[in-house]
Amino acid sequence: MRRLLIVTTIVVFLFILATLWRGNKPSTPNTNELIVYVSHDQDYSQPILKKFEEETGIKVKAVYDTEASKTVGLTNRLIAEKDNPQADVFWNNEVINTLRLKENEVLQPYKPSNYDLIPDKFKDENGYWTGFAARARVLVANTNEVSKDNIPSSIFELINPIYKNKVTIADARFGTTTTHIAALFALLGDEKAKQFLLNLRKNELNIAQSNGATRDKVVSGEKWVGFTDTDDANDAISENKPVIAVYPDQGKDEIGTLVIPNTVMLIKGAKNEENAKKLIDYLVSKETESALSFSKSAQMPLLPDVKTPENIKSVEDIKVMDISWDEIYKNLNKALKFFEEEMMGS
Repeated sequence: MRRLLIVTTIVVFLFILATLWRGNKPSTPNTNELIVYVSHDQDYSQPILKKFEEETGIKVKAVYDTEASKTVGLTNRLIAEKDNPQADVFWNNEVINTLRLKENEVLQPYKPSNYDLIPDKFKDENGYWTGFAARARVLVANTNEVSKDNIPSSIFELINPIYKNKVTIADARFGTTTTHIAALFALLGDEKAKQFLLNLRKNELNIAQSNGATRDKVVSGEKWVGFTDTDDANDAISENKPVIAVYPDQGKDEIGTLVIPNTVMLIKGAKNEENAKKLIDYLVSKETESALSFSKSAQMPLLPDVKTPENIKSVEDIKVMDISWDEIYKNLNKALKFFEEEMMGS
């Protein structure tokens, strides 16, 4: 009996030691997953990530932003997590906040397999970010309210009296309108950009909550013309609403249309770096660009020879605003300050 008690005690002791050893053993990271933060609309990005999972067997844990915070919320989160990064990849739907992340040293360079095929103006020269699947800033006009002869071909026509109290734009403190206003400052210079915006205000410019709200005001006929993005315009066009999208300022001596790509980047200190690189390669591909062009978001491919619907333009088909992203970013703060003080009346 005593011998049995000793053996039992030894077994229990060894079991406790084994349990303690397992509890103190460093956890082994799951090498078959990655974490991606995504600011592109979940309806359009989730199917792409799901297909990546199916084709690679890599589990994707996605964190999506909200319409309220736009891309700013995820950008601030990445900066806050800089010393202990939780994400491996950021799929952003614009460029300005990507440049914020680069400035804050949150990113590390990686050039995907198709990097050299992306036009220079849509990627970082050192590989900190790469653009793909772009949107354009277009004018959307209500064809029931505006005659064919009066549909504007330039943003600068909107200061004309015929459009008084009939033009709308999204709040420039958020979303792609931020980029648009900063681009005008960078391209036109401070004086001309400010004068143009003041002339719009004098012509009773309406400021809507978002690009979607801008489109909706034009669809309803409340406003005749609005500044918005191609994906928002396509929502209305695909539902046969009485609107048309115009790529503005396409003339020889005109400024061109602002084109804003999605951007993808590798997070500095990513815990799943190799899987992250595979996802970045997958996003910057003809297959992904084609899928996004056929989706309701109607993204414009940046790679050559991508299969798209007939109504989707490529960047080669339009005159793109010729200004660098660094210049746009440099003009961001003063453009926003002017908009808040002079256009919002605050």
